[in-house]
Amino acid sequence: MGSVELQGTGGRRSSLEIVDKSGGELKEMNSEKKSNKKSSYFRKFGCLKIEESNENGSVVETTGEPVNPTHLIIMVNGIIGSAQDWKFAAKQFLKKYPRDVVVHRSKVNSSMLTFDGVDVMGDRLAEEVISVKKRHPSVQKISFVGHSLGGLIARYAIARLYERDITKEISHETGNCKSDESEDKDNCVQEKSRGTIAGLEPMNFITSATPHLGSRFHKQVPMFCGFYTLEKAAARISGFLGRTGKHLFMTDVDGGKRPLLFQMTSDSENLNFISALESFKRRVAYANASFDHIVGWCTSSLRRRDELPKRQHLSRHEKYPHIVNVKTTENASPQHEISEVKAYDCKTIDMEEEMIRGLTKMSWERVDVNLSGSMQRFLAHSTIQVKISCINSDGADVVQHMVDNFLL
Repeated sequence: MGSVELQGTGGRRSSLEIVDKSGGELKEMNSEKKSNKKSSYFRKFGCLKIEESNENGSVVETTGEPVNPTHLIIMVNGIIGSAQDWKFAAKQFLKKYPRDVVVHRSKVNSSMLTFDGVDVMGDRLAEEVISVKKRHPSVQKISFVGHSLGGLIARYAIARLYERDITKEISHETGNCKSDESEDKDNCVQEKSRGTIAGLEPMNFITSATPHLGSRFHKQVPMFCGFYTLEKAAARISGFLGRTGKHLFMTDVDGGKRPLLFQMTSDSENLNFISALESFKRRVAYANASFDHIVGWCTSSLRRRDELPKRQHLSRHEKYPHIVNVKTTENASPQHEISEVKAYDCKTIDMEEEMIRGLTKMSWERVDVNLSGSMQRFLAHSTIQVKISCINSDGADVVQHMVDNFLL
């Protein structure tokens, strides 16, 4: 990693020291003046530090003073994407929180590497997070922001990075004491389970147009227009997208194993997918209500079809014109609960229902986005992220909503 730092103008030579110099020296003086003007311009913004990668450009950026940020934000791109996809959003976070955050745009899963499978990419991301954390020893908190497939990669990675921490806390007459026989109820000591991600305090877990329920189920991929024939045909050729395609269409059932995305809706002996999600103080799902031809509204917002808001009830936010609905749900609706599954069998259980139930055991903030009326609505899947500023700029208010509501 290279490092570029812009500092003050200490040590520059005064023009008074240059008298009767040759033409070459006068050129040097003029060059120094231009450099000093540039340094003076950047001083208006305080300290600026950019760490660059020789391969993928800038991937870690911090700005502001002090230069010891406490909050690490990990941004994860989607399929055939790269760190560059999050350039616009990263700048907005740095602009809003210049003294507090370091933003890392993941670079280990880009381009053709996004076909390697959710598990492989999740492992790579977990290793990358550990590496970034070592470079920034001052960080104490961590948040993830994932677009499309990036949300699934992040969910796998946090399970790898999750550590259960049992701590003893003192309760002051809160009624939380397990026994009335305690000698001192004012200082009742009880155990409380907490979790960390890579040893850091989990804060925000944010996904944008992520297919949390995969792409297998009916109407989860809008471009198929709800035709079962097309949906089944896509599942058969899902291997065209490598292991990632099989994971998305949940055809990875070799040896009677449960599909990976199904496994990721519950804790297992080795990976605590749900406990890792629950450890975050906020979980947010941004979803396109229309015009996203790749990821459907249900799968990106973690809802059943009968839970989707009626379109006539959607209203545009005054400050964020493309935000049409914001709702926080505490947990799964009791009327949709089904019996526990003891063994995987495609023919006897409703996988989609079970996945929703597993992922909604904790609260989620659902933010619905509607780009109707925008010239960029047919690029909604990328516009919600502002993947490319010049052609996805209408999603800027969605990114700003994400930044403004970020839990620091």
